[in-house]
Amino acid sequence: MPKAGPTSVLEVREAPDPEPGAGQVRVRVKAAGVNFADLMARQGIYPDAPPFPCVVGYEVAGTIDAVGEGVDASWVGEEVVVATKFGGYSSVVCVDLIQVAKTHGLDPVLAASIPVVGLTAWMMLMEYGRVREGDRVLVHSAGGGVGLMALDLIKWKGAYAIGTASAGKHAFLLDRGYDRLVDYRNEDFGEALKGEKLDLILDPVGGASWAKGLDLLRPAGKLVCFGVSSMAGGETRSLMAAISSMWGVPWRRVNPITLMNENKGVMGVNMGHMFDERERLAGWLQSLLDLVQEGVIRPHVHATVPFSQAGEAHRILHDRENFGKVVLVPDDA
Repeated sequence: MPKAGPTSVLEVREAPDPEPGAGQVRVRVKAAGVNFADLMARQGIYPDAPPFPCVVGYEVAGTIDAVGEGVDASWVGEEVVVATKFGGYSSVVCVDLIQVAKTHGLDPVLAASIPVVGLTAWMMLMEYGRVREGDRVLVHSAGGGVGLMALDLIKWKGAYAIGTASAGKHAFLLDRGYDRLVDYRNEDFGEALKGEKLDLILDPVGGASWAKGLDLLRPAGKLVCFGVSSMAGGETRSLMAAISSMWGVPWRRVNPITLMNENKGVMGVNMGHMFDERERLAGWLQSLLDLVQEGVIRPHVHATVPFSQAGEAHRILHDRENFGKVVLVPDDA
């Protein structure tokens, strides 16, 4: 991306293949996941994005074709999935070995769809929420990548899953396993779910949505914030959308005294800030891959899009068309 803007600013550029440094491997990419953070970076409203021009992308799958000093040559030829800190929209990436997990025959498109949404859902449900049988969990953007990944983990633990999604996605999501759905475009979820006494809410929307969520929590309930998609309503950044989103944040209710008196918790997840915890991430990713092998987690890819048409991948997410993940693949795939 040379600059911030609409999907048309995305462009393909050629560069020499990088060489892996000490402790690194080079991965020939077969698939790269697309995430909402990529869209916000393109719009110029993602504070952690590298300066323009930049390459975004947090996850890839492919084949190791070279290793750096200190890495056993037996890794060459291994099929792997990798969590990257930017740079994923590339045909070749170099990463530290600790970031790599073997896929053991899993389709690379499915593998590339797992790291960001899987690690996010794991952190929210397993680490923060400690979800257990009988819990009532609300998942916003239920049809997205995190929403479907979270659903599999919620049902694995025997909890009750409520989701918000547009009406056109309800049949699919009910068949997938959600127990109840709210049409967020035509219903106020705060009114529709009044009296539910929820144990856990996963909310990537932000703004006023967080305030409504706090009202729905029972004592000892937890709200986990993992995005502010309300700031990115269109293809380009909007000052009014950002102001409206920030205005709706329940600032007065998230101070320690109020939370203590209400016996509620508010937590946040930004997977991009977890890369200093690589050993923990590697363990969580391995747990997710094990659950895929056991059939507990069922990665769902909505569409594969050639790298040269990355703008279309972003459009699908902007328009909330996707069920699960959108994945980029090389043009010659």
